[in-house]
Amino acid sequence: MSTRLDIISDPICPWCYIGKARLEAALQNAPAGVFEIHWHPFQLNPDMPPEGRDRREYLEGKFGGKEGAVRAYAPVATAAEESGLVMNLEKIARTPNTLDAHRLIHWAGVEGVQNAVVDALFDANFVQGLDISDHEVLADIAEAAGMARAPTLALLQSDADRDDIQARDKQAREMGVGGVPCFIVANKYAVEGAQPAETWANIIAEIDALVRGKPDAPN
Repeated sequence: MSTRLDIISDPICPWCYIGKARLEAALQNAPAGVFEIHWHPFQLNPDMPPEGRDRREYLEGKFGGKEGAVRAYAPVATAAEESGLVMNLEKIARTPNTLDAHRLIHWAGVEGVQNAVVDALFDANFVQGLDISDHEVLADIAEAAGMARAPTLALLQSDADRDDIQARDKQAREMGVGGVPCFIVANKYAVEGAQPAETWANIIAEIDALVRGKPDAPN
């Protein structure tokens, strides 16, 4: 039986990208289907304009200038490299508003391709440097994951589920989530941050021991 794992994240969050890679490294040696994974919205920049902002301007404003931005991203680059990830930050021209990306993740969950879409969003942003607020980019991602392109594009051009995504983001903050990634194991235990694969291996071993320790259910 799979254990539910809820992941609260934002596809422009580099630590979410790294955290997913570290979790998947641990899952390579784990029992098949140990987790049933569900992705949930959290916007790092909920007040970001719909058109986004120039990335350099955004980072320098957030971290107090160019040197502050470089210092902030040095550990990110190191962690990404150690995790075997490509991160072409120089390709990212604008920091996007991610509300529509989160809507796509939600619809992908309904269609059973959520993890593939999350992967593609991370790749589009961090590897290809694409604007993941662009509806055409999002429709391409949906189609590649097996979703119907035209209906997805029509949904993106509507207000469908905008209020729901914003409400879920607000709910996460009210629960005490102040940063991402945040992993909720079995609706009980919060694991915050991009934890090393070794940490996940220990968590998975504990889950496996608990499952194997349960008596068989009566017929």
